[in-house]
Amino acid sequence: MIKRICIVVASEMTVKAFLEQQIIALSERFDVTLVLNTQQADFAVQNGLPVKVIPLAIERAINPVADIWALYRLAGLFRKHQFDLVHSVTPKAGLLAMLAGKIAGVRFRIHTFTGQVWATRHGFSRFLLKSMDRLLAASATHLLTDSFSQRQFLIEQGICMAEKLSVLADGSISGVDVNKFKPDDVARRTIRKQLGISDDKVLLLFLGRMNRDKGVLDLAAAFGNVAPALGQLELLLVGPDEGDLKSSIKRATGEFSDRLHFIDYTDKPESYFAAADLFCLPSYREGFGSVIIEAAACAVPAIGSRIYGISDAIKEPETGLMFPPGDVSALGQALVQVVSNPESMRVMGDNALVRARNDFSVKRLVQAWLDYYDGLQ
Repeated sequence: MIKRICIVVASEMTVKAFLEQQIIALSERFDVTLVLNTQQADFAVQNGLPVKVIPLAIERAINPVADIWALYRLAGLFRKHQFDLVHSVTPKAGLLAMLAGKIAGVRFRIHTFTGQVWATRHGFSRFLLKSMDRLLAASATHLLTDSFSQRQFLIEQGICMAEKLSVLADGSISGVDVNKFKPDDVARRTIRKQLGISDDKVLLLFLGRMNRDKGVLDLAAAFGNVAPALGQLELLLVGPDEGDLKSSIKRATGEFSDRLHFIDYTDKPESYFAAADLFCLPSYREGFGSVIIEAAACAVPAIGSRIYGISDAIKEPETGLMFPPGDVSALGQALVQVVSNPESMRVMGDNALVRARNDFSVKRLVQAWLDYYDGLQ
């Protein structure tokens, strides 16, 4: 019988964005310990998590000395607390936790894949990172992934055998809180007033980390190309500028940069989804694309690149459209097609809302997680 569980992640944000509801539900049935890279001694209290927290430095970048030390500490923790199950999320945390769990003899060692950094890499970098995922998979007893298309990709790439890899419910690591993400006229008016965007304008939203892998430069270029024909279109990008791309984005939009808006940080993404008419995720790699489902729960359709992960989040053409990754012309055509047909865009949004509530609610995903644990043998 499973009694003691340890969840291992590399950052506070992973817990806050994806795992809070699962951890709370698990704590009602199991003795749960959370190991993560945090400086907050009271992280659990601050975030309303009824679990024990053990701070442990797990760096995102490869650092042999720090990584070996983290591996040693994890193995010691697992032996000391005699966990029945260890579950990791994010690549570095996964590799170290699965290796340490195997060394310590933990019976159930589970890792959840949420996208592969090496999918867009080449040469030795791709080989090294891919080899690390193979080692992770070999060290785990069970594997999960947050989309069916990612599952197929991992199998085809030889990362693991099909029988070892599962998807919970219809995909997504956490689902969407439909009580939080929902159509909200008050939030829509408030955000648009703050940005100076009238209600007759069509607001195109990107929300996430701004870097090259997210395709934001493609989005900016496509916006600049279609802006002359779509005078009602405004572009809003919400999220940290990790790639120092803001100036390049402005240049790509050219003379239409006055219709471009930036918000560096928000702790209320649901307000920006509610303010938008259309969402775009032009990413080159994505495990699932949870932001697409969050937008959908606010009745906002999406345009996304046709890659694994996103192809699960968008049901084309019912809830949005897709285009080949990196194809700026095709992205522009999709924008014109959707924005030029307001009624079609509204129907897509309605369909997206129904699908988000029926297939991807956080309640359904949490129950699937609990059922998965119950079925372990």
